[in-house]
Amino acid sequence: MPTYRDEVVVLRTHKLGEADRIVTMLSRRHGKVRAVAKGVRRTSSKFGARLEPFMVADVQLYQGRTLDIVQQAESLGSYGAHIVEDYERYTAAHAMVETADRLNEAEATPQQYLLLVGGLRTLSQGGHDSRSVLDSYLLRAMALSGWAPALDECARCGAVGPHEWFVGQLGGNICGDCAPAGSARVRPETRDLLRALIAGEWDVVDAATPAASAAASGLVAAYTQYHLERGIRSLAQIQNAGAVRR
Repeated sequence: MPTYRDEVVVLRTHKLGEADRIVTMLSRRHGKVRAVAKGVRRTSSKFGARLEPFMVADVQLYQGRTLDIVQQAESLGSYGAHIVEDYERYTAAHAMVETADRLNEAEATPQQYLLLVGGLRTLSQGGHDSRSVLDSYLLRAMALSGWAPALDECARCGAVGPHEWFVGQLGGNICGDCAPAGSARVRPETRDLLRALIAGEWDVVDAATPAASAAASGLVAAYTQYHLERGIRSLAQIQNAGAVRR
């Protein structure tokens, strides 16, 4: 069986036996990869710390029948050390890697890899609000998967906006004629913030009011989980923590 090299982000790990781990990674060129890292739980392991969640590494793998085998790992980005120091960064990073893990194989593209690396790097630097970094990542990840929300026109009939309603199940902003009963009304500042999050306009994002940020986060979470067709456990933890703080 051949060996190959790739750049990866570690998404999650599972114990295997007494000293091994199964490592799930998003790679730059090979999509999602599951591989056995032998002996990484021993204190003498040379690369165990390089295969922890949120770490970016250059790895050499041996292609196995069911699971590949990690042969070498060199660190490219030790973002995990800074992320785990702060609870909000930690939970946001967990939601990001969990979202990446939910992607179908066809959606695990080099662009998704680069987006995740950039998001984790930004989180580790601590220059922006952790939830805003997460929201920006989620919107961009959905856009790369073909699910960009409509923000300037009605997602149902195409009527030019701005519109006051947002329905994630219908694709984003909805005009008054298409909005079903019970649709969420979106204030202009929240709509502008959603545009800034997906465009990476951090001057606008950082200047947003707490109310607009909270409203945008709720819409992003609902939109993402609907299109992934399954819940993201880490998002629930973030929302529960926010409720406790309020």
